[in-house]
Amino acid sequence: MCDLRRPAAGGMMDLAYVCEWEKWSKSTHCPSVPLACAWSCRNLIAFTMDLRSDDQDLTRMIHILDTEHPWDLHSIPSEHREAITCLEWDQSGSRLLSADADGQIKCWSMADHLANSWESSVGSLVEGDPIVALSWLHNGVKLALHVEKSGASSFGEKFSRVKFSPSLTLFGGKPMEGWIAVTVSGLVTVSLLKPSGQVLTSTESLCRLRGRVALADIAFTGGGNIVVATADGSSASPVQFYKVCVSVVSEKCRIDTEILPSLFMRCTTDLNRKDKFPAITHLKFLARDMSEQVLLCASSQTSSIVECWSLRKEGLPVNNIFQQISPVGESPGRLREALVTRQLKRATAVPSPRPHSFPRGLALAFHDGSVHIVHRLSLQTMAVFYSSATPRPVDEPAIKRPRTAGPAVHFKAMQLSWTSLALVGIDNQGKLSVLRLSPSMGHPLEVGLALRHLLFLLEYCMVTGYDWWDILLHVQPSMVQSLVEKLHEEYTRQTAALQQVLSTRILAMKASLCKLSPCTVTRVCDYHTKLFLIAISSTLKSLLRPHFLNTPDKSPGDRLTEICAKITDVDIDKVMINLKTEEFVLDMNTLQALQQLLQWVGDFVLYLLASLPNQGSLLRPGHSFLRDGTSLGMLRELMVVIRIWGLLKPSCLPVYTATSDTQDSMSLLFRLLTKLWICCRDEGPASEPDEALVDECCLLPSQLLIPSLDWLPASDGLVSRLQPKQPLRLQFGRAPTLPGSAATLQLDGLARAPGQPKIDHLRRLHLGACPTEECKACTRCGCVTMLKSPNRTTAVKQWEQRWIKNCLCGHGPDACVTSRAAEEAPAFVQLGPWPTYRPPRTPRSLDHPPGHPK
Repeated sequence: MCDLRRPAAGGMMDLAYVCEWEKWSKSTHCPSVPLACAWSCRNLIAFTMDLRSDDQDLTRMIHILDTEHPWDLHSIPSEHREAITCLEWDQSGSRLLSADADGQIKCWSMADHLANSWESSVGSLVEGDPIVALSWLHNGVKLALHVEKSGASSFGEKFSRVKFSPSLTLFGGKPMEGWIAVTVSGLVTVSLLKPSGQVLTSTESLCRLRGRVALADIAFTGGGNIVVATADGSSASPVQFYKVCVSVVSEKCRIDTEILPSLFMRCTTDLNRKDKFPAITHLKFLARDMSEQVLLCASSQTSSIVECWSLRKEGLPVNNIFQQISPVGESPGRLREALVTRQLKRATAVPSPRPHSFPRGLALAFHDGSVHIVHRLSLQTMAVFYSSATPRPVDEPAIKRPRTAGPAVHFKAMQLSWTSLALVGIDNQGKLSVLRLSPSMGHPLEVGLALRHLLFLLEYCMVTGYDWWDILLHVQPSMVQSLVEKLHEEYTRQTAALQQVLSTRILAMKASLCKLSPCTVTRVCDYHTKLFLIAISSTLKSLLRPHFLNTPDKSPGDRLTEICAKITDVDIDKVMINLKTEEFVLDMNTLQALQQLLQWVGDFVLYLLASLPNQGSLLRPGHSFLRDGTSLGMLRELMVVIRIWGLLKPSCLPVYTATSDTQDSMSLLFRLLTKLWICCRDEGPASEPDEALVDECCLLPSQLLIPSLDWLPASDGLVSRLQPKQPLRLQFGRAPTLPGSAATLQLDGLARAPGQPKIDHLRRLHLGACPTEECKACTRCGCVTMLKSPNRTTAVKQWEQRWIKNCLCGHGPDACVTSRAAEEAPAFVQLGPWPTYRPPRTPRSLDHPPGHPK
């Protein structure tokens, strides 16, 4: 049994949650197989587990889950004939490679950008030759993190591009996509994905004298070359290194290999330990783009020894006679090793380190169920976690100790998150555990320094486009306010162009932070609404077309913004006459199709003005808009656009329920909105609205029916429920009954009961309690929208095109600066029709094949 409540040493590593399989009959248990797992930059976890059906048919399964909703497991029948040996995500987090012991490699990609819909259309095969190492080709994007400059104002000083060549480039320098794999017989196979969809595959031997390869790993150099490290599994044999160069010649893939200097593990040269560790069990480069350092682990039945090697070439002194015949610019050299060695318990899993590990630590899992984080350079232990029961005192009589049934629970596969602040492990019983790894790692930090660490990583995710869920695991409710303020302060220091690029991502980041504290939960609605408002404004402005092609540089949307900011008149018609109305002419069908979005703008303006008398209530959604001059100015511009379009087609105007038939609701709302905007349009602290404006807003409920807005649903995920650092026990395929989050405790109106009607928040349509149409839901906020559009107009398609890969809450790939990780990413899972769900079957313990007694 796992002791879920035992903290790590010094509190630096603790368990966040455990997800188990439902108990099923023994006839459906799977056999013992090797495990593989992978963690993407979008915080999707993929892992393997085989299932045996009642008729003894074995199915090789790949399971994919979102760390925020681990119980929503999506299982893919991989159709691999042999055990899956490798899993590898690409840098965008949207494609997954799987390889098996029969030499088959499959490339899985999302269908329609849905996280629970995967398809494999391309792959490669080295028939009958098991794959022992697999990697995507490097795309040439490498980012350096300058922790010592975390106080700098510019993101360019904190994060800089490193000169790094792609493994292979197309015409114009664009990196070519593909993958490289190493087989057990010593072959290297490379598959290239051409833009046309064609796959070029080539296979070559690593060296002329091929030998058995039990372990291998792949790394990349800054010059575009590939380094492969191999071992035959015996510690008495050398660890070989090869340089691999990939090129395209005459539309064919070409592979050139070169043997590099090899090394023997130090434990084999020590007479006292020569035969103590007979087998090399783990071989890892310290990073995919760091081919100079390699980690080796040799094991016996009871213990392991870990060696960290630093590889570099250095010149050797030679006789003057030989110097005269040496080529110019070249000197004899050798592979120099700077070695650190440490003997430990028997290791069972070593995850691949991340290129930007923070801190720079290595994770090691041992057979007794413990996990150690050791320093990369000294291999000294920085944190320890025990997954098994608390060890008893040594002096306790052995007769009192009950016998344990079967081997101890230990991790068979592990992987770090992309910021190295979380660790996932799959144990020998098939359970999935997610652990927090503190950024301080063994060194208690002050609150201010801990905030700087988290802020630095949040900025890193903002720049790269990586998901920041694993960072939220370490944010306490008391930190939220400070983090949001400091994040906004750092954002405002950037250039205007960079601020525009990162504008949506910082709002999504603020919203996810505010979910963690009851004091800031209402701001979540405000940030989501601001994202929606920005999207509507940019979409509607993009529909405006200049009347003449040879117009000045400014677009109609820019001129609209300039005129509305210059003219402060409260009469909407006087503002309208300063615009060229011919630029606002649209097709009648288009205007009618946009009515739902225009209705939302009108309802939101009415809601804000009606809530002005209650502006002192922080628990009321929309509070921050009353002091946001930019958002109020955006609403004012949209009201002008709606007024002009209403003259062309009155049926597209927002519908208000007024007490008087002669009242011009649009003019009334624009007048009050302009007065409120004038109070806070200038930079600096906003002035208080005068009493006359507040009195007029108090009368609004007696003049117009105030609508109840449909906010984005409160998330039912885990991150807001993990703050007390009490680990949760979850079950695959069964939604848990968890304590209420900050949102549901503070605002019951944000949470929807299961029987309440669902709303298509993208199109502002009511779907009913049980939608008949196929829908998709965001994996983070639960926002539901239909898969197929009910409208075919061009403007609506343009609006919906914005949200194919993104969600209204901001999660998903928006524009990125330095990384291709945000090109395609999962934001949704498919829902409905609503079948009865059968939970996944339980994999058998990996230490007991079928028919073997425990």
